[in-house]
Amino acid sequence: MSGSPAGGTRGGADTADDSRWTLLALPPLAADILSMLFADVPVKLLVPADRSPGAALELAGAADVVLGDWTASIRISAELLAAAPRLSFVQQPSAGVDAIDVDACAAAGVAVANAGDANAVSVAEWCVGATFAAMRSLAYGDRQMRAGAWPQLDLANRGGGELTGRRVGIVGMGRIGREAAVRYAALGCDVAYWSRSQRDAAQSGGARWLPLDDLLRHSEVLVVVIALADQTRGLLDADRLALLPQGGFLVNAARGGIVDEAALLAAVQSGALAGAALDVYDTEPLPEPHPFRDEERILLSPHAAGATRQAQARLIEGIVANIRRAVTGEPVLYVVNGVDPLIRRRGV
Repeated sequence: MSGSPAGGTRGGADTADDSRWTLLALPPLAADILSMLFADVPVKLLVPADRSPGAALELAGAADVVLGDWTASIRISAELLAAAPRLSFVQQPSAGVDAIDVDACAAAGVAVANAGDANAVSVAEWCVGATFAAMRSLAYGDRQMRAGAWPQLDLANRGGGELTGRRVGIVGMGRIGREAAVRYAALGCDVAYWSRSQRDAAQSGGARWLPLDDLLRHSEVLVVVIALADQTRGLLDADRLALLPQGGFLVNAARGGIVDEAALLAAVQSGALAGAALDVYDTEPLPEPHPFRDEERILLSPHAAGATRQAQARLIEGIVANIRRAVTGEPVLYVVNGVDPLIRRRGV
């Protein structure tokens, strides 16, 4: 079996103690860093020899717990599950679980947890900041200034205007949606939302629910923070984007695949939309060349909305604590696939 065992009573050298659970760690982090993070958790750590699905598959048979890969380079597929008869728990180090076959996990009785609200504030703040940046053409102005221009009148004529008083629609009302709703409302926006289930006022940050097509017609600024799933893939296609008011803006901090990229580009280039701000893409990293790179009215961000020190600290603390719960007999938090949160070890 290839791979890097990095476990131990404190995450160091392996020992003969077979009572420890085996944790297969898939994130793009060095084994010594992972060992440090789980030094005080009673697990034996395995890290694939290289960042490939095949290397992960080789180690899957020994895994009691899997820590997922936030880049989705290594997916928790039905094939990996079939090779992991001992697997009881998957902890994903992100809010999104689109890199995991959650239905196959549920069918196998494997609980899947995400990172909860660790990055909710960071992503919500990015959405608000990106809205300001897109509406006021801040990145464009910066580029022009660095090139020696003085685009004062040009910026005034680009037509973004003020955010205060705008109608904002939020697609998705989980923890990020709620944090975003609170912030847009505090700026004087008229905030509504759509999600597959309606929330009470406390859960929605005071925003009101509208049917999806009605929300699109409402939204001078559309903020997309819904999870990617079979039901939401391609949700905002050309027909739905055409419902947005003339001169509106779209902000996507969810996942690529929810918004039709070609339709969005066409809407911006035609002037139907005044601009967009994107943190996520169908293919990541964004290929070079890509037509988005040539459209100045689309603000591009490298899937970094949640990449603040505060969010990263909460995420690390949360996933380590949740894996500790799993292996010490406490119910885990943030299970997303309906499996019992009290994790029971198999095959021992």
